[in-house]
Amino acid sequence: MFHNAALKRTALTPYDWGLVFAALALLMLGLVMVYSASVAIAEAKSASNQSSFYLIRHAMYLVIALGAGYAALQIPTPTWQALAPYLFMCCAVLLVVVLIPFIGKEVNGSRRWIPLGPLGNLQPSELMKFATILYAADYTVRKAAFMQNLKKGFLPMFLVMLGIGGLLLMEPDFGALVVIVATAMAILFLGGFNARLFFGLSILLAIGFVLMIVTSEYRYERVLGYLNPWKDPYGAGYQLSHALIALGSGELTGVGLGDSVEKLFYLPEAYTDFLLAVIGEELGLIGVLAVIALFAWLTWRAFSIGWQAGLMGRNFAALVAQGVGVWMGAQAFINMGVNLGLLPTKGLTLPLMSYGGSGIVANCLALAVLLRIDFENRCLMRGKKA
Repeated sequence: MFHNAALKRTALTPYDWGLVFAALALLMLGLVMVYSASVAIAEAKSASNQSSFYLIRHAMYLVIALGAGYAALQIPTPTWQALAPYLFMCCAVLLVVVLIPFIGKEVNGSRRWIPLGPLGNLQPSELMKFATILYAADYTVRKAAFMQNLKKGFLPMFLVMLGIGGLLLMEPDFGALVVIVATAMAILFLGGFNARLFFGLSILLAIGFVLMIVTSEYRYERVLGYLNPWKDPYGAGYQLSHALIALGSGELTGVGLGDSVEKLFYLPEAYTDFLLAVIGEELGLIGVLAVIALFAWLTWRAFSIGWQAGLMGRNFAALVAQGVGVWMGAQAFINMGVNLGLLPTKGLTLPLMSYGGSGIVANCLALAVLLRIDFENRCLMRGKKA
């Protein structure tokens, strides 16, 4: 029996190749679909009528993201824990910088981007999602003895997140705020925060989000448009109605790759927030289910890796892995829910797939850290040092 156990430990591969394959599949499918969804608008907007404008830029972002991910993979988990507070502070500073006139770039009434010349735009809120996971995990481990105490365990983290939330609302970026708060709360709960207090605070947070929607005219209109997009198909319900038309047109197998009609200036943000609608139109229900399955696998593996790390007493690593699972799963769920008409329209991209440099880089960094945690787990199972 012991001989067989030793053989199993020795036979372990260095990395979770299933997780690697799922991530690469999402990245490559995203590259193809970003190109397909952006062809028409690229020809119209680029000075040279270059149909591959967004493809080239997205491919460049992928190269940068994969390079950053490879570098992150070489960093041990204890180093990430030591860096967590400093990375969080740097991202908080960037959230302040983006609000400064003549530095932050304003698009459609939101100031969320810092121009970086030929590299495009930096979106600090995307990097903050990654930094929040590291910081919340480090905080939970350091405050483990106070997780049953509202004042000592929750209040300091609440004040920090309140400040970050205020900066995000000033941009405004309500979608990023929801993801960041949900991820931080999930890590606190998984780290042993008092269950009664957690559910009570979750109810208060939900009430707070409802109040923010009701007191904001444009958010309230989005909710009304989501409830009945056909009531105002040329106004508040425009995006959702065209997303639903795209998904309905695709039926089971889709109209064919590259043959979407809705991407021809009907569906706004087709290559970012509403990429899934184009996937549904061109690849059909089968394509949508494949994307859902890949995200489900990725999320499950993140929680499994975190569970394994927890069994080995690696609490920070466990919380980071599960935090990555919460982030990827929650953001993918929200984006898909918006595309399918199950949730109000929010400016959230589909992780690993939608166009956008900052988001792709942050996603690859998070997955690299997840793979590093899994690699260290496997080394420990072999009885070796990582």
